[in-house]
Amino acid sequence: MNSERLLRNWLLSLALIAAVAVAAPTVLAEEKGEATKEELARKTQNPVADLISVPFQNNINFDVGPGDHTQNILNIQPVYPISLNEQWNLITRTIVPLINQPPMYPGADREFGLGDIQFTAFLAPAKSEGIIWGAGPIFQFPSATDDALGAEKWAAGPSAVVLTMNGPWVYGGLINNIWSFAGDSDRSHLNQMLIQPFINYNMDKGWYLTSAPIITANWKADSGNKWTIPVGGGIGKIIKAGKLPLNCSVSGYYNVETPRYGAEWQLRLQLQMLFPK
Repeated sequence: MNSERLLRNWLLSLALIAAVAVAAPTVLAEEKGEATKEELARKTQNPVADLISVPFQNNINFDVGPGDHTQNILNIQPVYPISLNEQWNLITRTIVPLINQPPMYPGADREFGLGDIQFTAFLAPAKSEGIIWGAGPIFQFPSATDDALGAEKWAAGPSAVVLTMNGPWVYGGLINNIWSFAGDSDRSHLNQMLIQPFINYNMDKGWYLTSAPIITANWKADSGNKWTIPVGGGIGKIIKAGKLPLNCSVSGYYNVETPRYGAEWQLRLQLQMLFPK
């Protein structure tokens, strides 16, 4: 048990160090040019753009669990692109979830802590015209600080994204599937899919309309508990805090399909720090 806790603490420390390492050198560097708000908006909507960023995405899920309580998940998602050569980039994205979990069965307590960390590395062409794409592996680590906040499993699988930009429109989709291969033998094996279609309409002065529902499928669950399918959308804007560009957005989603004890509604608030190269 001690070794597991040490591993979890090490993973959390590594994630926080990575986030600081991503941001600090760029913040201190002198800016050589400024992208327009419209250009930055389009880049933030491209998951494989050559753009360093640190999004803080807060998801408030309503009517969760047998008591219809509120769940809060703050995802810290540093994105760091690496130029491999003139033809290829490697876009790395880490998702560090901080979860405030309501009781999921009678007699349970509300829990707060770190969830399972995910890391994705997309190999993407450095220059794309028409169709933009990226593909690579996704890994999930058993970093949760409490049994109720994670799967207690090591997992991995493929991930891919494809999109196109047409005038003010940016639309496409991201997909991944993970399978567990190690971890606590008393916990269920993982076989889970995530699909995130997205469509954005960009307007003047950095404003945009957006819809990016996160559809998930748990292939190990029974037929009535497999899918979470949200519908909805929201609005966002690129602003500046001094010289630092920020991408701010708010959106709402209703789950037309959800597992038993799953959320009925979701409010998503995002603040994304942008560090153009």
